[in-house]
Amino acid sequence: MSPAPAVTIERMGVPDLPEILVIEQDLFGTERWTAGMFRSELDQGHYYLVARDSTGAVAGYGGLAVVPGEEAWVNNLAVRRDAQRCGIGRALLTELLAEAERRQVPRVLLEVAADNLPAQRLYAGYGFEPVAVRRGYYQPSNTDALVMARAG
Repeated sequence: MSPAPAVTIERMGVPDLPEILVIEQDLFGTERWTAGMFRSELDQGHYYLVARDSTGAVAGYGGLAVVPGEEAWVNNLAVRRDAQRCGIGRALLTELLAEAERRQVPRVLLEVAADNLPAQRLYAGYGFEPVAVRRGYYQPSNTDALVMARAG
């Protein structure tokens, strides 16, 4: 396993949204999350994190929605393109899964694009296994989503 990335992980706040939206646009284009979607997640009290690089800029982010006693969903996990493959996604995922464990949910699920093999390999390395396919989930590309789950 590679050494921990040189980032600081902290709770996401509304002031982080401008940087996050730039990353969303770059990585996901027309399928990006909007400011309103992120605000809704934060307003509902879901657990969202940002990873800041040594300059204080947002290098990545991820979120976890928890249904107490039932399950948790990793709602998104993204790393700025120029900061990818440095362990930031792993660091964020580790923190999200630790929160799921603290909340004692029996399983954690996520959706990942069926054609995103690097992300699928990352999740498999954390014990996630494919459990379903959502046909045409990502719009407007009509890309399928692979639903993956792991025991909490």
